[in-house]
Amino acid sequence: MAVEVDRFPPDALGRGAALANLLGDWTAGPGPLYRKLADALARAVREGALHPGDRLPAERELAGVLAVSRATVVGAYDELRGREVIERRQGSGTRVSRAARAPLSDGRVRGGGAGAIFQRLIDGPGPLISLACAADRGGPEVTEALQEVVAHDMQDLLGDPGYHPRGLPVLREAIAEHYTTHGLPTCADQILVTTGAHQALVVIAEVYLRKAATVVVEAPSWPACLDVFRSASAELVPVPLDDEGIEVRGLRNALAEHAPALLYVMPSYHNPTGVLMSELRRRQVVELAARYDVPILEDSAYSGMGLSECGLETPPPLAATAGEHVETVTVESLGKAVWGGLRIGWVRGPVEVIERCARRKALADLGSPIIDQAVAARLVPRLDELAQSRSAGQRERCAALEERLRQRLPDWRWRRPDGGSSLWVELPDTNADVFAQLALRHGVEVIPGSTMDHTGGHENYLRIPFTHPPGVLDELVERLCRAWTELRRHGPRDSAPLRPII
Repeated sequence: MAVEVDRFPPDALGRGAALANLLGDWTAGPGPLYRKLADALARAVREGALHPGDRLPAERELAGVLAVSRATVVGAYDELRGREVIERRQGSGTRVSRAARAPLSDGRVRGGGAGAIFQRLIDGPGPLISLACAADRGGPEVTEALQEVVAHDMQDLLGDPGYHPRGLPVLREAIAEHYTTHGLPTCADQILVTTGAHQALVVIAEVYLRKAATVVVEAPSWPACLDVFRSASAELVPVPLDDEGIEVRGLRNALAEHAPALLYVMPSYHNPTGVLMSELRRRQVVELAARYDVPILEDSAYSGMGLSECGLETPPPLAATAGEHVETVTVESLGKAVWGGLRIGWVRGPVEVIERCARRKALADLGSPIIDQAVAARLVPRLDELAQSRSAGQRERCAALEERLRQRLPDWRWRRPDGGSSLWVELPDTNADVFAQLALRHGVEVIPGSTMDHTGGHENYLRIPFTHPPGVLDELVERLCRAWTELRRHGPRDSAPLRPII
């Protein structure tokens, strides 16, 4: 069975859904809708998100995705032609003008899916309720650890030159002890401290991936992580999930057919589905990786963040199952269990791999801030306790969000997540890209499933985090309900045309 590879054609931005994602909250502010759309498209050209020669969607296609009238798109295109931003040629459609000037790069990953997520982090919270980020606030334990560092560690820290590309030794030792306690014997030389888990993925991609390398990934997966691989010019081979994790049959076919440079998985509370990979599936994954000699990159961002009331422990990392048979690197951080603002992550792997990663880390920033690392060193020994406390709060908010959705949006469907911080919700007979446009007009920034699975298998899904305070969750559901009611009055996209908003 052939496995589809993510190749992203040069004119991928011409796809309506991708362009809608690029435009963001384009309907905000005063003025007629066609002019706001024209301004947003012109801004995308000016900033370099759209390049000279890029083909834009046909009027009808873009109108359908944006839930506006075709006249609105026609008016916007006419406005842009008048500004000489776009041009139309017989047989080649509507394209960004060849004369348009754009920066060499706008900072986005060409063909990537995480643009809206990163842009929300750059722009800040704003008036929208954003579902782009599933991160909780920091707790008092961070303040306590910082006070302890100031009281007891500062003299030694200030006497240090401050450059530790591998990481502060006391923190690396604490992380190694954490893994050893959880059934994976580890020494400090197997640990590299990074500025968050995201940098860990970047460093690993630089070490493992060469141009045209292939990475096998789960579908769906989190686009911000996948864009790291795309930025390294890797091709992505998606494999579906079931209730036990990545599918064995699809994984076997992908490994056999593509001989990938990496297998990237999130076995412990997968993002966005919340699935916990079963013990049997973990053994099967390791056996397949060994058979086809493929290194495993395990993303354990949500390790310890289970939602079971039984208090079940997260299984040990895949490296504990793999032993010496498979080269395995594990990425983890304090972002979910403690606080993302601390920006402390790490890589656990074979000593020689960590050595290569340390060289890339030194090239990037010479080492993460050591005061932050000193704070982390006092928190890592408490990581299990802190994760359990955070999980208890998440469990309450998850239950509250589920109850509100059942009451206000009874047609929506989801599987109760095993862990993590969000619901993976299926919209009945509805394209989530279209719903996302209506949700924006009701004050909610939605990340549709199409950004997490380019195969189209989850275009009717949304990820809804339950990290917001209860009052915000109440307002969130009310806004989603208003947007859904408006969409249903127009009719589902797949069975009837939308009555557009002009």
